[in-house]
Amino acid sequence: MKLASTKLVLASSNAGKLVELRDLLAGGGFDLHAQSEFGVDDADETASTFVENALLKARHAARATGLPALGDDSGLCVDVLGGAPGLYSARYAGTQGNAGANITKLLDALKDVPDPQRTAHFYAVIVLLRHADDPKPLIAEGSWSGRILDAPRGQGGFGYDPVFFDPEHGCSAAELDPAVKNLISHRGRALAALKARLPEVL
Repeated sequence: MKLASTKLVLASSNAGKLVELRDLLAGGGFDLHAQSEFGVDDADETASTFVENALLKARHAARATGLPALGDDSGLCVDVLGGAPGLYSARYAGTQGNAGANITKLLDALKDVPDPQRTAHFYAVIVLLRHADDPKPLIAEGSWSGRILDAPRGQGGFGYDPVFFDPEHGCSAAELDPAVKNLISHRGRALAALKARLPEVL
């Protein structure tokens, strides 16, 4: 089944995520809009895995708007914390989207952990639903390995970017040029994998 329109709804109201995904989709012929533009609230993330949450969110947005929907779920997984904050990355400190509080809680949890043991990775899964009842969604994933700094660095990005150190570039995710980040990030890699499969539906 072919996409009826190049207009896509992003199953999120996160402004930073919208900007990042619009940049990543640039030149692909898609017009990405946040679900909030259509008066759609965020879906409750009640699933137990990243992929199930992404599907839940995309299905909610597609059903509410009648448009193909792009849903994603992502998180920061810290090895020494058993993969936490993981699924609860955005609400790690108890309030959805409070990046400062989340970072404070994470750094406190790692305060006695030496650098070599502060390994972590960002993980993202992105799904594309052609319609709310699409039985065969496109699913792609990506990861980005690094470690957690002992203090925030940089003014760019969002979420945990100021404390996520990329060893290849020797800086935090918040210090990276956005174009570089889009190439190497977990979300960038997941979306690149998804874009490679778009001919299946176009």
